[in-house]
Amino acid sequence: MALIEKIKENKLFWGVIALAVVLVTLVIILLVQSTKQAKEIERLEVDKERMELEHEYADLAEQYAIYEGQKMVLKNDSLIERLEAEQIKVQRLYEELKSEKATSAKRIAELRAELETLRGIMRVYVAQIDSLNRENKNLRAENRKVRREYEKVSERAEVLLNQRDSLHEKVTIASKLDAVNVRVVPLRNNGKVAKKIKQINKLEISFSIAKNVTASTGEKYVYARIRKPDGDILFKSESNVFPFEDGNIVYSCSKIIEFAGEEISDVKMYWDVDEYLYPGDYEVEIFADNYLIGNGSFSLTK
Repeated sequence: MALIEKIKENKLFWGVIALAVVLVTLVIILLVQSTKQAKEIERLEVDKERMELEHEYADLAEQYAIYEGQKMVLKNDSLIERLEAEQIKVQRLYEELKSEKATSAKRIAELRAELETLRGIMRVYVAQIDSLNRENKNLRAENRKVRREYEKVSERAEVLLNQRDSLHEKVTIASKLDAVNVRVVPLRNNGKVAKKIKQINKLEISFSIAKNVTASTGEKYVYARIRKPDGDILFKSESNVFPFEDGNIVYSCSKIIEFAGEEISDVKMYWDVDEYLYPGDYEVEIFADNYLIGNGSFSLTK
């Protein structure tokens, strides 16, 4: 018999180890996928910015081409020479963007700053010309192509962002604590089970925290909320609140536990009854780490 028991214990031990390995492997896979998605999103965001900048350089180059025949209107030779030099620079930077040589965030920022300088020079030029209306059809066609590519990259980036958020949500759910076997027992003054409502001195809330090797360890604040049949929550003071989602909510009782990844059995919390409890169905909710981790129900009769 001792040998059989030992074999069963070994099977249980290795079963637990196998489950832990599977969970850890799942989390690692999810994290690796999330990291890859983040890098891909970063690259797409750079591509998106480059294409947007390419579009803006194309617009500026188009303006220079449109105003090419208006140079004779100007009476400032030094300004004309400067504008010709800047027009060549705009075309060179535009070609750099089209060839996808500018693939770093730093180079994109430099080209963005250069663009603002070139625009300032262009404004000086335009201010001295009365009418500018010639169009360059080839550059307009280039602009339409860039816009289409920009829209495609934007759509792909949005899809990847949604996939990343989904992966993050799965990892978060896997690391959440789980309160199981939630029970509430009404007790008398002597600690025995109360059979009638008028005999109840306190409510004993008990549950277990399931094993979870992916959850964070350390001290955990656990809160219980007892909901009466009319939906109201039992609480002693309005200052008895804890953070949940985007606000604070009241709790009935609380307890600090030390979680090390292993199961914690028979956690108990107590509510001292100093108000009238009426017959009906009651509920109890257990919270920790800003999550609802378990719930249960009980009924009181006359």
